[in-house]
Amino acid sequence: MRFWNRKRPAQNIPKEPSMFRKISFALTAAFLCACGANAQEWGTLSGQVLWADGALPQLAKVNINKDQDHCLSMGEIPSEKFVVNPKNKGVRWVMVWLTDAKDPKVKLPVHPSLEKAVSNDVVLDQPCCKFEPHVVGIREGQTLVTKNSSPITHNVSIISTGKNPNSNQIVPSSKEVRITDWFQGRTPSRIECTIHPWMGAYVWTFSHPYFAVTNEEGKFTLKNAPAGEFNLVTWQEETGFVQGGRVGIPVKIKAGATTEVTIDLKPGK
Repeated sequence: MRFWNRKRPAQNIPKEPSMFRKISFALTAAFLCACGANAQEWGTLSGQVLWADGALPQLAKVNINKDQDHCLSMGEIPSEKFVVNPKNKGVRWVMVWLTDAKDPKVKLPVHPSLEKAVSNDVVLDQPCCKFEPHVVGIREGQTLVTKNSSPITHNVSIISTGKNPNSNQIVPSSKEVRITDWFQGRTPSRIECTIHPWMGAYVWTFSHPYFAVTNEEGKFTLKNAPAGEFNLVTWQEETGFVQGGRVGIPVKIKAGATTEVTIDLKPGK
């Protein structure tokens, strides 16, 4: 009698993954978790700059000694060195901006919707013997368009430090001068009309979109700002750097919410 050796059919027994595959899976999972944990979130920073030095300053009138028929056609022109709202003590024409909490030279995260400026042009006009707006912010790569919408001749004298423009150009009535090559610096550029010496304005240049000029109520808003810990720097033409000096004050911007902050302005302090 013969006995045949019959082979048992192969069973589908799952093989354990190799060590290489195990390590690959682990690294992939760790990477995905890290990306989710480190994903940048965004929020809004809203604030107000308030006069905190007792009696409110009075608006002084500037000496209009040239082209009076036009320059005074809309009334006296007040000085804009200190513009304080008598109802809420809000200070107008104050520049505020964000910096990294540890190093102001570090590049800030920028929300995708703000990577490019809405417009390439930032306009500074001279409609009636004063610059409008009085203080303006500009991003690197943008062009400052200095217009003259008045019936008289003006000029635009730019006084800057560092790499920013220095020039003095005549701007005839209804004409404009386009000025490029702006770079973030440590000080603002001063804008003057040497034909009408009471006229003045300031331009700050930034490498990011998180800056603002306070309005009539001393308020400002920075939307789609990176959530986390940063510094808020504040500057006013007569006071210079306000709370915290050039470093600024710490702010913690909440993700998906509005963070409120108040800045007290005390001239010379």
